[in-house]
Amino acid sequence: MREPPQLINRYRWYEIVGIYCGIGVFLTFVLAPFVEGFLVSLKPLSQLFSSPYRFIPENGSFRAYVTMWESVLGFGRYIFNSFFISTIVTAVVLCMVVPAAYAFARFEFKGRGTLLGAFLAVNMFSGAVLLIPLFRLMRTLGVLNTYFAMIVPGVAFLIPSAIWLLRTYMMRIPKELDEAAYVDGASHFYTLRRVILPIAMPGITVVAITTFIGSYAQQFIFALTFNAKSEYMPLPVGLYAYFGRQEVIWNELMAASFVGIAPAMIVIFFLQRYLVSGLTAGAVKQ
Repeated sequence: MREPPQLINRYRWYEIVGIYCGIGVFLTFVLAPFVEGFLVSLKPLSQLFSSPYRFIPENGSFRAYVTMWESVLGFGRYIFNSFFISTIVTAVVLCMVVPAAYAFARFEFKGRGTLLGAFLAVNMFSGAVLLIPLFRLMRTLGVLNTYFAMIVPGVAFLIPSAIWLLRTYMMRIPKELDEAAYVDGASHFYTLRRVILPIAMPGITVVAITTFIGSYAQQFIFALTFNAKSEYMPLPVGLYAYFGRQEVIWNELMAASFVGIAPAMIVIFFLQRYLVSGLTAGAVKQ
């Protein structure tokens, strides 16, 4: 039996060492803030400003993960609100973005390039720039101090980037599939639902994850402007409550931050294989 040919090693030993050292330095800068934040959550508050500063906590414990619930009442409600708002925003964005991305990827119509450029222009504006007109709009609609006051701006700011991302993915799907479905008598809506959607699910999953994370992270400024009721406040407002007038409870703040991001991390953990397949799909020609 013929042996398979051996792979050619294109790198010398010192090049491989340099590559792994570069990756190690990169991962150090990326992971160091998370490691330090976790260690801070284990330290007593008196050790945080001791001199010399100790990276490894002495007599560290998980006490801050217990006391943080007492320092900010209703913190679990804040986490639920963020998760609920992000889930609704993601669902609404997907319902609007999937047909829009399909239309931009498949059809030639007047003003298509202008609309795509306008979507990019929207992403250039910060939410703080549009707070006053958005506040007047929310007040006119009568949705202040409700979940809708944070859902509507979240959807508006996340749709443009989601359309661009999903449109790029759908453009990789061969148009011959649409033409074959059209020859068989399928409408555009039927083609999208029965032909394109099953193939585009990895890309849709990527859009869903990025939208969920984006919504989870951008709720602070909208909540403070459009909401005055604590029962509707999201997680960032709950974290801000650890900033007192005299001091900041850093260990409980870090503990609350890790607990607060746990729902998002769980979602990413279970969907990571779809995320990887969606990001790499189309990299290899079939």
